[in-house]
Amino acid sequence: MSLRTSTVQIRTADGTADAFLAAPDDDGHHPGVLFYMDAFGPRPRLEEMAARIADEGYVVLVPHVFYRHGPAPLLDTSDLMDPEARGAKFEVIMPMIKALTPDKAMADADAYVAYLRGHDQVADGPIGTTGYCMGGALALRTAAHRPDDVAAAAAFHPARLATDAPDSPHLLADRIRAEVYVAAADQDQGLPPEQQQRLDDALTEAGVTHVCEQYDGAAHGFTMADTAVYSEAATERHWQNLLPLLARTLKG
Repeated sequence: MSLRTSTVQIRTADGTADAFLAAPDDDGHHPGVLFYMDAFGPRPRLEEMAARIADEGYVVLVPHVFYRHGPAPLLDTSDLMDPEARGAKFEVIMPMIKALTPDKAMADADAYVAYLRGHDQVADGPIGTTGYCMGGALALRTAAHRPDDVAAAAAFHPARLATDAPDSPHLLADRIRAEVYVAAADQDQGLPPEQQQRLDDALTEAGVTHVCEQYDGAAHGFTMADTAVYSEAATERHWQNLLPLLARTLKG
């Protein structure tokens, strides 16, 4: 499928967020998908992944969630294949992650959803969300925050989804109406087995249609082909679960 891609500006309560947009190059109407970035931000790899989804017939928005610190790119991501360089970047990233509180993130989500709703190519009906790394929590939070809008929520190699914190994402399970898919990496202490079980239990108790599973042999960030932790097999498994989820909830 031929695609249109562009950088767009989205007005939020706190300023203007830059975002990448990918959509079919046609005059049709397609479901919207809100794609939440990993901690390293918008870059060619995320654009490739968004284009893969758009090629299935979706309008895909990838917002720069750290826009309050300046437009993307905020980091040099050319050396993510170097584990030492990749690790060092978290010294810069962590303060940004902590500054993006749930309240700020969901105020932003309102703007992102409104942008998709107002886009000429986005069809009436529900939208989907998918998130990677820190974006996994944002995807689930958005599904809870906008239950009438979000019909699918996916999180891949996410972290801290079911902690003891009073604002842990799993505590929002009873607000979610979307179908949920969560894929943890077994070599990732950010979402250890006890958190995976706590999340699964919370979604089950809330009556949410969901799958929570662990990808054995995969590390945190396994979908990111521009890093040393990339796993081709785990990434293909991710596509085999994400694309059918979107199809049955947004096109079914």
